[in-house]
Amino acid sequence: MSIWIARLVRLRWLIVLLFLLLVGALVMNYRHWDDRLSFWAEEQQVSAIEQQQSIWLPGYRAVLQGKPLQGLEGDEVSGLTYSPDSDTLFTVTGKHPQLIELTLDGQVMRRIDLLGFANPEGVEMLADGRLAIIDERKRTLTTFKLGALTRSLEFADLASFDLGFIDAGNKGFEGIAWDSRNERVLLGKERGPLGLFSLPFPGEDGATGVLQPMSSGHLFLRDISSLTYDARTGHALVLSDESRLLLEVDEQGEPVSFISLSRGMNGLRGGIEQAEGVTMDTAGNIYIVSEPNLFYVLRKEPVAEQSTVAD
Repeated sequence: MSIWIARLVRLRWLIVLLFLLLVGALVMNYRHWDDRLSFWAEEQQVSAIEQQQSIWLPGYRAVLQGKPLQGLEGDEVSGLTYSPDSDTLFTVTGKHPQLIELTLDGQVMRRIDLLGFANPEGVEMLADGRLAIIDERKRTLTTFKLGALTRSLEFADLASFDLGFIDAGNKGFEGIAWDSRNERVLLGKERGPLGLFSLPFPGEDGATGVLQPMSSGHLFLRDISSLTYDARTGHALVLSDESRLLLEVDEQGEPVSFISLSRGMNGLRGGIEQAEGVTMDTAGNIYIVSEPNLFYVLRKEPVAEQSTVAD
C-alpha cells in the first residue's frame, strides 16, 4: 500500500510540474519572451559597423526618467513628436483633448484645446510645418499648421482623412511617423490585429494616397502604442505599452534592435509603465511619455563608455 501511495504522490508532482511547464510555455509565447531571447542572441552577433548604420537601441541609457509633466496629471498624455523648427516637443491628451507643447526637458510651454476631437492618440510633425493628429475613436488623421498664437483648434475646420477599420473600436491607429525620405506617413494599428501601414501624404495632385499594409509579421510585440522615424538611417522605432519594449525596424519592417523598458534595464530605476509616445530629435536623443503624465529621455552613450559597461 505504501508503494502505491508513493507512486501516486510522485505522479501528482509530475502532473503539477507538467502543468507549470505548460503554463510557463504559454506565458512565454503570449509575451513573446521566446522571440525576444532568440533575437537578443542574434543581436550579439551584429558587428560594430552594422550597429553604426542603425539607431542601435542597446547603446542608449535613461538620463531623465519619470519626470511629471506639470498640470497634466489627469489628462493622460499620448503620442509624441519633435519639431526641428522650434526645437520643442508636442504631445496630445486623450481624456481632455489638448495639444501640448513641451521643452526638451519636459516643461509645459502651452496648451491648445482640441475642440470636437474624441480620442487623440498620436501626433506627428509632417513636412512644410504641418502637424498631424490621429484620433483613434473617430478613425481619422487630421492635419493643420500651428500659429504662434493658436490656443484652440476645431476638428470640423481641419482637413481629415478617414483611416477605415470601422470595427476597430479602441484597437485602432495609435502610432504615426513621418517618413521624410519617401514622403509618406507610417501608421501603427494598436492590436486586434496590430499592424504597420504606409500612407503617401500628399499623393499626386495634392491628394492623399491609399493606405497600404507593411510587413509586420516578425514584430514580437503585443501592441503598438507609438512610432517615430529616423531619417538618418531610414529606420523607425515602434513602441509597445503592453510588451514594455522599444523596437527598431528597417524599411521593410524587419526588427533591427530592441531594448526592454522594464525596471533595471538601460539605466531605468523603474519600469516605464503605459508608455504611449516616442520620438527622436536631430541629435538622436529619444523621448518617451507614459500615462498619466511621465516624461523620459534616453541618450546614446559614447562608444568608449559602451565598451566599459560591457566589460
